Amino acid sequence: MRASLIQIAVNEGESVDSRRRRAAALVCEQAGTDLVVLPELWTTGAFAFEEFEREAEPLEGPTYEAMAKAASDAGVWLHAGSIPERAASDGHSAADSLYNTSLVFSPSGELAAVYRKIHRFGFDKGEAVLMSAGRELVTVPLPDTTLGLATCYDLRFPELFRGLVDAGAQTLVVPAGWPERRRAHWTLLARARAVEDQAFVLACGTAGTHAGVPQAGHSIVVDPWGEVLAEAGPGEEVLTVDFDPARVPDTRDQFPALKDRVLGLEQPRRQDNS
Repeated sequence: MRASLIQIAVNEGESVDSRRRRAAALVCEQAGTDLVVLPELWTTGAFAFEEFEREAEPLEGPTYEAMAKAASDAGVWLHAGSIPERAASDGHSAADSLYNTSLVFSPSGELAAVYRKIHRFGFDKGEAVLMSAGRELVTVPLPDTTLGLATCYDLRFPELFRGLVDAGAQTLVVPAGWPERRRAHWTLLARARAVEDQAFVLACGTAGTHAGVPQAGHSIVVDPWGEVLAEAGPGEEVLTVDFDPARVPDTRDQFPALKDRVLGLEQPRRQDNS
């Protein structure tokens, strides 16, 4: 199976429309690849918080249309990264909600999956207060593997990935807008998720600078033993790698650590020092 991770640069001075057209062209250039992945919030930049409200779009908005066509034109499975999605009110509040939403398209351009980011970054500012949290784990069956979807900050929460594995995921796809100052964590966590879940990890970051925050780049593909199969540099590039999805069940059979999981442990008892 061949995957191409498009580590697109997001810089000030390029309009969202221009970058959308450029991303679609880059996807079309990957014809012959099985799976193409774009990064997180590549339309605006993951740290361009002031842009989220202004550039938010409905699920089936201009990015949806451009990426559906690009997937169909190239004949590829496309994880189109994520967009700031404006979702209509669910009736519980008068206001619409913003989500950090990933879209996956089939080679015919049909929408195959939607994942709204569960763990929002920023603590008490930025994405954490501007966007709502998703609630659902999402997997996507492909002909040769099953994708498990996560986004950027999700990478720090192993329980999410164990949930994806329990749901059948064998290839974990993580688009991100990861900052350069924490690049060591990016590589470490991608390898850790691969080892502990005995799965391939395809982690696609952005290049460039988002609202003054330099991006890590260094998109990475890791095998189920934690070995790095390919890694990008810091600038814009397309990282293409061939991998064998059959290695996941083989690894889990050879080293069946997942079978030794112990769930439902009792909470520690408080000591009575009275």
